[in-house]
Amino acid sequence: MKILIVDDDQNLCKLMRIYLKNAGFEIVEAKDGIQALEVFRKERPDLVILDIMIPYMDGWQVCEQLRRESEVSIIMLTAKDTKDDKIKGLELGGDIYLTKPFDPDELVAQVKAVFRRMGGKEVNILQFPGLVINHDQFRVELVDEELKLSPKEFELLWFLASHHGQVFSREHLLDQIWGFDFYGGSRTVDSHINRLREKFGQAGDRYIKTVWGVGYKFEVD
Repeated sequence: MKILIVDDDQNLCKLMRIYLKNAGFEIVEAKDGIQALEVFRKERPDLVILDIMIPYMDGWQVCEQLRRESEVSIIMLTAKDTKDDKIKGLELGGDIYLTKPFDPDELVAQVKAVFRRMGGKEVNILQFPGLVINHDQFRVELVDEELKLSPKEFELLWFLASHHGQVFSREHLLDQIWGFDFYGGSRTVDSHINRLREKFGQAGDRYIKTVWGVGYKFEVD
């Protein structure tokens, strides 16, 4: 599924791009209203995340024009948070109205909810250079070769890859993957990380990084 993000705040765009790509979505972007319509007509995204206060043509005008051309789903994401603003956004054709500041996890959940209502399947595939992780099929492909992982190895890889760039302590990973009532120690995490790296071969250290004194992270160069 392809999503068009329309916002002139580049830091915010980067944040949304990271979270939505982690959730398996393809992202295209526009910085102003005119560019938004150009990108939309070229890329034909499945959903638009639209800020209101953007240059050249504001989000209200973009929303109106999109509705003349398409039935694409629109999430309006803006700092304009009055009741009248929300009513206007929905009456112009927005499907969901979220206000800034927002929780990125909530945004991802809203996006998935929109696609479910559209009849689409929730996307559970992570793609990185040379690597595809498919949660639905419990399948990992490294340069088109399938890797055979145990259930816990897969869960550990999926969790790290879903939050790529973030560092997690051994204790946090232990709680997330094995649960709070697991009696094993943090060495369990180390051994699973080591086995993952072995199965990745020469690419093991490329994707799974050790942050000394802290823990582990998944990273793409």
